[in-house]
Amino acid sequence: MGHFDMRKSEILIIVELIDYLPNSIISKSIIKKATGNITVLSFDSGEILSEKKSPYDNFIQVVEGKAEVIIDGSHKIINSGQSIIIPAHLSSSIKANMRFKMISTIIKSGYEEVELGQ
Repeated sequence: MGHFDMRKSEILIIVELIDYLPNSIISKSIIKKATGNITVLSFDSGEILSEKKSPYDNFIQVVEGKAEVIIDGSHKIINSGQSIIIPAHLSSSIKANMRFKMISTIIKSGYEEVELGQ
């Protein structure tokens, strides 16, 4: 997982920040903080991001191509320009039936107070 050293206040073209690599999933962090992160990922066709559970919501935006997102066994096709929130604590995986690029945004702050208050 690489870190992208970008200058703040500059315009980004997300699809140009990351290339495709055969048989690979590539990721670059745009912002990485204790309170959350924004990551750009590219998936080559046939690649799968393994099933996992996260303690945080994950906002996924597909910026090129088409992704299959599986949330708690439910399959969703997310096209370029579309987004979905993967809810915290549900199992999820992401599959590339064709190659695609996406942005993942996770915000961690606020969960501690909510979870402790339940």
